[in-house]
Amino acid sequence: MLVSRFLCRFSPGCVRLRIYPPSSVWSSGLVSSYSSQPPSKDAYLHYSFGRPVLSLRLPAGQQCRFTLTPMLTTVGDLLQNITAKDPGVHTTSLLNGDGQRISSCTFMETVLNKDFQLVINDVTHNVRSLGQESSHEHVLGVDDMKYVVRLLHSALNLPQQQLIQHRELLTRQETLRQQLQPLEKARMEMAKEADAKTSVLGWVGLAYLSFQGGFLAYLTWFVFPWDVMEPVTYFITYATSMIFLSYYILTRQDFIYPKARDRQFLHFFHRSASHQKFNVQKYNELRTELAKVEADLGRLRSIILPPSDQNQPQNSP
Repeated sequence: MLVSRFLCRFSPGCVRLRIYPPSSVWSSGLVSSYSSQPPSKDAYLHYSFGRPVLSLRLPAGQQCRFTLTPMLTTVGDLLQNITAKDPGVHTTSLLNGDGQRISSCTFMETVLNKDFQLVINDVTHNVRSLGQESSHEHVLGVDDMKYVVRLLHSALNLPQQQLIQHRELLTRQETLRQQLQPLEKARMEMAKEADAKTSVLGWVGLAYLSFQGGFLAYLTWFVFPWDVMEPVTYFITYATSMIFLSYYILTRQDFIYPKARDRQFLHFFHRSASHQKFNVQKYNELRTELAKVEADLGRLRSIILPPSDQNQPQNSP
């Protein structure tokens, strides 16, 4: 924005004051009509916290305040802000004391030195200048220049800082991966062992239920009559319901086979980790930090690299 304003200020194709010369008869009538009106009460300038502020009543009826920075704000910026504040504003322009239109590239520093007219939807507001009091804005301009210098310094050094941060994150990523490599190997071995034990436990349960069904069938058809086996099967069903209820009381979960299998897997895994002195907490912290570093790398690469190169794989040093 600052570069465009600088080019707009000094480019030979854009002048600071554009004058639309009318005919001699129309010009004299126009100057007399504008200069004869008193200052408008709906638009006036005043100071607030050392900055000039334009108080303006918009066509919608709301009173708005527009803070001006003479060395940075242009006429086009002011008119654009007025149009954005009220959708009912269709046409805006700024005229000098002679009724001549002021270019949108002109800085407000030049406009505020004299009285001017603000035209909104063919309604003219005469705005009286603050006069010589506005000269102390140049003292505040030193702070403005410091702010601009800080912005330029950040804009010039930001890419270098991003590259430095990118290299630091790559180094940190490689360090975390080296620390996780032995832990990851041990974790995979314990996970494989726990998965095998969980599968064996599932097959044991299936074998037990098959044996129970076959044994009850044998007793019903070959040993005892149904009048004897019926209460036996009732008590076996009742005992099974008690087992499921006990599982819910202990775990606060329904007996759903995928969840029960995951729970048993974690039980075998943590028991194996305690036997092998595997630090699960340290492993989780390293994994969390690695995920955070990779997320930061992804954000930096989206800023540094062009969109066409973001999908290419990045090799760590």
